[in-house]
Amino acid sequence: MLTIGKKRYVKWPSLWAKSLSICALLLSFFHASAVFATEMLPPTTETLSVKSALFSEQADFLVTLPDSYTKQTDKRYVVLFDLHPRSHLYLTGMHDWMSHNGGWPWLETIIVTAPDGHQGLGELKKRAIEQQGDQALLDFFEQDLLPAIDKRYRTNGFRIFNGFTGNAGLVLYSLINRPSLFNAYIAASPVLSTDFAYVLNDAPKMLKNMQGKPRFLFVSTSDSDFEQRQLDSFARLEDIIQTNANAKLNYQIKRFDGSYYMTQPILATALGIEKIFNDVHTVLEADSEVSQQGSKAILAYYKRLSDEVYGFDVPAIDSLLALGNSLVKAAPQQAIGVYQDTLKSYPKAHSAYHELASVYAATGKMTQAIEAEQQALASTDHPFYQNKYTKQLAAFQNQAK
Repeated sequence: MLTIGKKRYVKWPSLWAKSLSICALLLSFFHASAVFATEMLPPTTETLSVKSALFSEQADFLVTLPDSYTKQTDKRYVVLFDLHPRSHLYLTGMHDWMSHNGGWPWLETIIVTAPDGHQGLGELKKRAIEQQGDQALLDFFEQDLLPAIDKRYRTNGFRIFNGFTGNAGLVLYSLINRPSLFNAYIAASPVLSTDFAYVLNDAPKMLKNMQGKPRFLFVSTSDSDFEQRQLDSFARLEDIIQTNANAKLNYQIKRFDGSYYMTQPILATALGIEKIFNDVHTVLEADSEVSQQGSKAILAYYKRLSDEVYGFDVPAIDSLLALGNSLVKAAPQQAIGVYQDTLKSYPKAHSAYHELASVYAATGKMTQAIEAEQQALASTDHPFYQNKYTKQLAAFQNQAK
């Protein structure tokens, strides 16, 4: 027995037991924290070695795969490429945050960045910058790098070229000389002065004659001290784009005045990604020009987005449901028709079954309502929707008694 002060006593076994309990609690806390921290670590990062006839030694590119890559083995992914080696960590961090909420606003993407100090790649960049008409760097992209990425990884064909300062100048050089290599281009604070890659010289003609699928461009700068020398060139670029870009280029030019120089690529990437995938996430209003033409027009609109703009499937479900929901009170039969059109195109659209069931129930067709709600329940394994549809199904069944 241990005496503490004058009249307080603690038995050694009791003290020892309490100490062990506290230690066990702390250990379990740290174990849980370690497991949670492990789950939050960046997804798979590996090296992609690329050989080329354009240089002697292979180039090792750093690749980070999305969190779902090893779990959803039938899914294909967007690719984002950046020439700056130090961009990898900020890009993967931003991507993890901006994509973890259901790919909104950033669809899950494979991040690829260039090696640091590779002599052969550096020489190709130098030639692109200094020799007008030299496209060896673009040849490397087209013949070696991009095929290597597509061969090794499950890509969906949509590619983004991202860059800052000098690399942003090369992003623009790629866009005007060979726009088909990438679908979207993000150029933060591009270097354009002293005939950098001859962008300002070649852009008017190239932009005016751009062909093929639509391309996205987000280009930005700010009034920071380090960008002052480029502002005149940027103003020229802005004028060239506004004057010469044809309908194939969907562009946005942005000034981040008042922000720091090293913040520019973060701002440009975030806003550029939002712009690039905006049409994927935007639900057409029921009173929009497209929706007012009916479900067939909505389906045609999203087919064009899928086939001509993105090259991967952009579902029309939410826009179809928005139209259907707008008709429920005033024209329930038309709403039913919209939901049925939705299910013809998307047989597993559980939300469409659920909305269809609600209209049936509201119009007294309880047998059809129960069948549709059962289909909704059978078409999803998501706990939230399973719970929601189970409760709704029970309500319909009670109502039918």
